[in-house]
Amino acid sequence: MPQPTPAFDMHRIAPAPHGLPTRRQALATGAAALAAAAWGLPRVARAQGDGKPLRVILPLSAGSGADGAIRAISTSLAKALGQPIVIENLPGAGGITGTTQIVRAPKDGSVIGVVSNNHVVNPSVYKNIPFDSLADITPITILGATPFVLVAHPAVPAKTVQELIALAKSKPGVLNYGSSGNGTILHLGAAMFVDQAKLDIKHIPYRGMGPLMNDILGGQVQLGVVAVAPAAAHIKAGALRALGVTTATRVAALPGVPTIAEQGLPGYELDGWIAPVAPAGLPKAELARLYNGFKAAMEMPEARDALIAQGYEIKLTPPEPAAAFFRSEAARMAQVVKNANVKID
Repeated sequence: MPQPTPAFDMHRIAPAPHGLPTRRQALATGAAALAAAAWGLPRVARAQGDGKPLRVILPLSAGSGADGAIRAISTSLAKALGQPIVIENLPGAGGITGTTQIVRAPKDGSVIGVVSNNHVVNPSVYKNIPFDSLADITPITILGATPFVLVAHPAVPAKTVQELIALAKSKPGVLNYGSSGNGTILHLGAAMFVDQAKLDIKHIPYRGMGPLMNDILGGQVQLGVVAVAPAAAHIKAGALRALGVTTATRVAALPGVPTIAEQGLPGYELDGWIAPVAPAGLPKAELARLYNGFKAAMEMPEARDALIAQGYEIKLTPPEPAAAFFRSEAARMAQVVKNANVKID
């Protein structure tokens, strides 16, 4: 078999060498396992069309979690699909700008996108979106998810979630929490905690994860829900105090930190997931080809290790359960947004 010609890596091109029920149930059930078998194709998927590059649109900025993840596996994905991968960042309006281009792309498997939690949050936050977040896409897979952790500056006199709840109730309106922006998943993660614990804590939005982390470390803001991967070193150094992880089970990177759910808020669960999607109407054969391409790529140690190193748990949910997960998360986040009274014009 002839080998595809490698593409040049100019920040956005990856080389191509040769060839709900609960959200947990939506991602990993017996039904999902059966669905996986139904999508089986050869280990290495056939090349798309005449070997033209696969355009991957990221509706997020360069350096974001989804951006880092897809770039980390792009070489392996190119091998698995037998075609070059061209990555294009189209950030703006909480992901709406880039996603508009995804849903309007050709329905032939030549263009896909990689979205995150905000894709299912935006319909409840923004008044006008030029597409239907569920009807206008074809989920390919839930590729992976990264845990979050509720952290406090060491000056906050609370070492557990229960102590924080008691402190906040004794001083209503005094404590504050920061987020990476109004309506972002980190905002909703904290807002969900505040709502479930029935607390009065002020929200301070920042423009991104970096400024938020800097101000929590500096004590300008007291609390925040942040990604475990960038926070772990600060927690171990004592610069941040971890109060509870947001996932349903404890996290390997912070084995001594209990979940928020086990500390008195049963049902609290949140992580930051990323999902490759295509426009609605993608032929089933192309959907299977793309899903099996991601599956084959994640069987390559270099891709799997790279994603794990970035703090992701690999999911590889098959297309049908992935679509069900999108629907369940959209409904769940709509309720969180309503409870937190979040709106962006």
